[in-house]
Amino acid sequence: MVFNKYTRIPNLIWDLIKDPDFRQDARRRTILHTLLAMTVLFLSACAGQPPSSPHLEGVRAQREALLVSQLNASRFGYGWPAFIRVFKEEAVMEVWLAHPDTGVYDLYREYPICKFSGTLGPKIAEGDGQAPEGFYTVRARQMNPWSGHHLSFNLGYPNEYDKMLGRTGNLLMIHGGCKSIGCFAVTDEAIEDIYLITEASIKAEHNVPVHIFPFRMSPENMLRHAGSEWMPFWENLKQGYDYFESRRIPPTIGVDPALRRYYLQENPLNFIMY
Repeated sequence: MVFNKYTRIPNLIWDLIKDPDFRQDARRRTILHTLLAMTVLFLSACAGQPPSSPHLEGVRAQREALLVSQLNASRFGYGWPAFIRVFKEEAVMEVWLAHPDTGVYDLYREYPICKFSGTLGPKIAEGDGQAPEGFYTVRARQMNPWSGHHLSFNLGYPNEYDKMLGRTGNLLMIHGGCKSIGCFAVTDEAIEDIYLITEASIKAEHNVPVHIFPFRMSPENMLRHAGSEWMPFWENLKQGYDYFESRRIPPTIGVDPALRRYYLQENPLNFIMY
């Protein structure tokens, strides 16, 4: 178990949250809320340092060495820039890793999605049961080693595009446990890999783009779904999909308020995205 200046405060608060006597006392609850607010500020200040917890350190002790060995056997490095793609219809989550010398990504592994809620199409409002679609980025502050679903990280919904359209909702995650309300759930074993790879990328100062699509955006699939009300939105998403398919480098994504669309910034060496 590892404790350092980035984990000591969150772990103390986690112990308090689990203490029923502490939660039932009104004055102590006020103290807890203050500590939680301070912790958010603390973690935000620790850019590039994802939080930890006793639970995560236990997972790390059991899983990390094997994961590093598997990555090396496949000619990948632990801490290489990571990129995640999610396909709802195929119920697949892809993890890609980039060689640091070229910036070009290769597919490391596909993980089955146990469950996502809703149907094809974006999330619009809090409580609609939909899982989001679009272009998101995972940063240090979005990692959640205290998750009730084994491990999780926040997708960053709503992003700038979602906010522009007045879309609402929060705490949309990729997590373990194979149960979902608005999130993407994988097995506990899968989330251990995905979480550790994402964390290692962020620690190496590479935030992790997550692109979420309704389906693999082949011409055949686009034609099959041509009658959907979401086709104009999906055609916009397809621009990002096609860019990566042709270059194996995630595009840098911007938002055009006038056209109310995503747009691609032609800078293939920039990994930072909205």
